[in-house]
Amino acid sequence: MNTFKVQTSSQRETLDITQFVSRVLKEIGVMKGVCHLFVPHTTAGITINENTDPNVRSDMLRALDRVVPATGEYLHAEGNSAAHILASLIGASAMAFVENGKLVLGAWQAIYLCEFDGPRTRTVLVKVLPG
Repeated sequence: MNTFKVQTSSQRETLDITQFVSRVLKEIGVMKGVCHLFVPHTTAGITINENTDPNVRSDMLRALDRVVPATGEYLHAEGNSAAHILASLIGASAMAFVENGKLVLGAWQAIYLCEFDGPRTRTVLVKVLPG
């Protein structure tokens, strides 16, 4: 398993981490398989989505804010219940196929770390299963 760190700069944001994952793939040297990605955090998630129009990422965050507002009648003492809920909705993991040593993503896709309780330093775990 390999890891890399990502520094976030806002309370809620999406960061394109595709280049970091690609770098790990190159270091590992696996030509074909499945790349599993996991964020070991309860207030961050990971997803694959549009990478061409930055408005998609903004729209996604605005829509999530409407569904789970940052403030509300939450009981969690730390005050970040919304971040925990959003992380569960997005999910802590994603996977992509690897062919010829590269991620198999659609023409418009990228891998995003979703920060819901930043700014923080986040860890991404990468495990590639060859085959």
